[in-house]
Amino acid sequence: MLTLPFLSEMRARPLLTARLMLEPVEIAHTRELWTATDSSRASLEPWLSWVPFTTNEDSTGRYAGASAADWDSGRACRFAIRDRQNRRFLGVVGLESLSHLHDAADLGYWIRSDAAGQGLMTEAAHAVVQWAFQTLGAHRVRVAAATDNHRSLGVIRKLAFRFEGIARHAERCQGRWLDHAIFARLATDARTDRAHA
Repeated sequence: MLTLPFLSEMRARPLLTARLMLEPVEIAHTRELWTATDSSRASLEPWLSWVPFTTNEDSTGRYAGASAADWDSGRACRFAIRDRQNRRFLGVVGLESLSHLHDAADLGYWIRSDAAGQGLMTEAAHAVVQWAFQTLGAHRVRVAAATDNHRSLGVIRKLAFRFEGIARHAERCQGRWLDHAIFARLATDARTDRAHA
């Protein structure tokens, strides 16, 4: 993985896709983060245990500040997802639990409910996974989704992650235990897949 000073420098470089601009989450995103989360609460709460604790703009500001600090310390790299044309804030995608010893990270993401179903999350997540392998030098990227979160599982399928197993009762959300389907991609998978094609 990259050194911490280089990670800090990269905060000034957004990632661009055909429809999206991904920029590191900062304090300046607080109001947009809060609005997107609060307006999408009904669709996010069943799957994301942090949503009930996002109770106001202040709590969102603490998350945004922690995201900037996590980036600079090499713990996580979270991107605000924006529409390239109108700059509308759509959600967050990022790499959590960066392990510099093992060149590994966990992919995490969410999108506001009125932007779901358009392939935007797949586009954003694809860009971040490619960035993890090509720029950060990651060897392994892991992702998990509740076994009945069909939208999230659909994103994972489109990103060509490989299924590794089920983590039983991996997370408690809204008073119920969620089993997680665990998937991963290795930097070597693309070369292996081409060799077997």
